[in-house]
Amino acid sequence: MIKEVEIKIQPRAIDDLTLIKNEALKKAKLKPSANTEVVVRRSSIDARGYQPVYRLLVTIYVDEKPAAEPAILEQFKNVEDAPRVIIVGAGPAGYFAALELIELGLKPIIFDRGKDVRARRRDLRAIQQFGLVDPHSNYCFGEGGAGTYSDGKLYTRSHKRGSIAKALQLLVEHGAVSDITVDAHPHIGSNKLPKIVENIRETILKFGGEIHFNSHVTDFIFHDKKIKGIVVNDNDEHFGEATILATGHSARDIYQLLFDKKIRLENKPFALGVRVEHAQSLIDKIQYRQEKREENLPASSYKLVCQIEKRGVFSFCMCPGGLVVPAATAPGEIVVNGMSMSRRDSPFANSGTVVAVEEEDLLPFAHHGVFAGLEFQKSVEKAMWAFGDGSQKAPSQRMTDFVNNKISNDLPSTSYIPGLVSAPIHDLLPKGISHKLQLGMKEFGRKMKGYFTAETNVIGTESRTSSPIRIPRNPSTLMHEDADGLFPCGEGAGFAGGIISAAMDGQNVAKAVALFLK
Repeated sequence: MIKEVEIKIQPRAIDDLTLIKNEALKKAKLKPSANTEVVVRRSSIDARGYQPVYRLLVTIYVDEKPAAEPAILEQFKNVEDAPRVIIVGAGPAGYFAALELIELGLKPIIFDRGKDVRARRRDLRAIQQFGLVDPHSNYCFGEGGAGTYSDGKLYTRSHKRGSIAKALQLLVEHGAVSDITVDAHPHIGSNKLPKIVENIRETILKFGGEIHFNSHVTDFIFHDKKIKGIVVNDNDEHFGEATILATGHSARDIYQLLFDKKIRLENKPFALGVRVEHAQSLIDKIQYRQEKREENLPASSYKLVCQIEKRGVFSFCMCPGGLVVPAATAPGEIVVNGMSMSRRDSPFANSGTVVAVEEEDLLPFAHHGVFAGLEFQKSVEKAMWAFGDGSQKAPSQRMTDFVNNKISNDLPSTSYIPGLVSAPIHDLLPKGISHKLQLGMKEFGRKMKGYFTAETNVIGTESRTSSPIRIPRNPSTLMHEDADGLFPCGEGAGFAGGIISAAMDGQNVAKAVALFLK
């Protein structure tokens, strides 16, 4: 017999497996038995009441054992001599597409403009300490993509896109803790992800795939409206039966290259704003209603959204116990993002706080056509950089000063290693964006008492929430209609928004490639 129940557990008892079993049996009205086994399927924190509690979804097995799931990797076979599929980009979409191709009996050949995950760390250090941005190796480009160094949050609402369970299980089989298959909002951490990414690379190589770093795609090879291959670093030609484009949301040169090849692109909705940094202790106090966070409770988070003048203002990519990091992909721009380590033990909490960009914001850039949104992004990023001293110091204001159009005399402490410079972000942002952010922050302060405070940094700019361009594809074949064999994929193509949704899109595209090559 199998029964499923939901129980509540106090944070102090969350590791007491005997108590959890007894509570589950009591809820199911079952007597304790030597032949009873309890498995926690889902764990989430409910902080709506006076005291936060864990809600656990538990499956009880009476006189039988849980069925063991076979390891996915045990089903892989060598594909060294199989048909070749080119993948451009070694981020979540590209790597999970490669794993799916191997499972389907096809050979992935991956090209990434950046470096492997270990070598990439030196370039991240150069950005943090010296303000030097390598346009091919940074927080967005390189093995693992932006996901490796943007917290490792694995939450997605995109259940219709594919198998979230399979994507999570593959991460576990490559070294992630099994808790990610249970937690309602799973998280790995930017200190743990590099090793997992390395393990995925080793799997791809072990089963006959290829991975080439420092390999910048500079041209596409087309013949009779069919993609035949790519040109790397201006010289080397590589050919395959199909090509998956999984370049991430910041590979702006790829959009231009496709445009020049008369491959259709589309404008896509996106958002732009700032990154807001509070003290984590303040967020804990607000969310948990505790002066000091109780043991076994994680750093608390929030999600806020409101409508200001018929425009969405919302928090994005919230990083509890996290760090603000420089995410520029070229010299002469300031872009910030957030990340957390696995323990989420930084004294700071940060979140993107952004406004939906509409057509009226893009009117000054309308002459750029499909690139209007991209040029709008660039203009804000360059304005932020121009205000500084030529380094990666980011413009900032106290939240109350930002809302009241005042330059801050000083700034609160920050996790942002390159440092902050007091600046009129209210003027550096486009007026429509700035005004709506100001009203939005006031509204968030009403919704979440204590959020609106002078002890909070507003840091510019959070501009890479997603790509402002989509590379369209046929919904049934997932292939671009202008080029047989070209499969746009992931965030850069406009079909994903995070590690897991990108991974699932990679899996779906790999299946579409397999059907195309039948």
